[in-house]
Amino acid sequence: MHASQERSAGLGLALVSALAFGGSGVAAKPLIQAGLDPLHVVWLRAAGAALVLLPVAWRHRALVARRPALLAGFGLLAVAGVQACYFGAISRIPVGVALLVEYLGPALLLGWVRFVQRRPVSRAAAVGVALAVAGLACVVEVWAGMSFDAVGLMLALGAACCQVGYFVLSDHGADGEEPADPLGVIAYGLLIGALVLTVVARPWGMDWSVLAGSAGISGTEVPAVLLLAWVVLIATVAAYATGVLAVRRLSPQVAGVVACLEAVVATVLAWVLLGEHLSLPQITGGALVLVGAFIAQSSTPKKPAATPVAQGEGKAAVSAADAGGQGELPAGTRPA
Repeated sequence: MHASQERSAGLGLALVSALAFGGSGVAAKPLIQAGLDPLHVVWLRAAGAALVLLPVAWRHRALVARRPALLAGFGLLAVAGVQACYFGAISRIPVGVALLVEYLGPALLLGWVRFVQRRPVSRAAAVGVALAVAGLACVVEVWAGMSFDAVGLMLALGAACCQVGYFVLSDHGADGEEPADPLGVIAYGLLIGALVLTVVARPWGMDWSVLAGSAGISGTEVPAVLLLAWVVLIATVAAYATGVLAVRRLSPQVAGVVACLEAVVATVLAWVLLGEHLSLPQITGGALVLVGAFIAQSSTPKKPAATPVAQGEGKAAVSAADAGGQGELPAGTRPA
């Protein structure tokens, strides 16, 4: 009964995480349309969330010495890279399209597994990749000459590639006898990402007066600072925290399946609040992308078990893999 309650709580947290992440683009796009550069919005998001999570970073300060490469990679790819590409994409193409393109990440991850790590993938995984690619063709309407902005689509694909980096780093984060605490990695990832984005975005040149005004959403003027607070507190801090807690109660694969709802949430919210309508072929293609992402992710092969280490004559052999399994990062969720 306790296990059932834990699973129910985990599913609820994963759903909250997907809802929170799904609202990021809808809240950020009005800020961009009001005059903020996409990179400035990304910097505000990362810097604001990093400030909120500073106590967490201090608590896990030992990670800086133990896992510097993991923290740097997470900050560059999972925070700075994926968010900069995603927000740049939604400034040029519809939110739903950008997020559906980004959900090619699980398919690209299988490409990494097959061609870089040279590990076999299942037939079901290959079917998932094929479905995702076919769905993408419908989303961008290739028969119409890809009417969407080419730069916007490339940025969305860049976000998908950075998402692969997130999955790979999530896998490495659970390695070793002392796995990296996921909350600590997230806190330092946001801090490092904010520092990198400070150099790239140069916020000292930002039009700060936009934050003192309002932004239009669904025909209503909303205080810009309120939208920013949503992006920082709900779509970043709360989304990451609930995602991590969900994975602790579920597996990364199950949490990843629930995370696919993020694309649905973002598309529906953009339709209702921003008036970004998708055609029937695009909706069908979006469904194919999500189904393909689900199959691809659920079919991702696990790491091979470690070779048992003999403990001496007459003693049982133990596997180094037995020391793992705690502190996994939410490999199925993504920082949008």
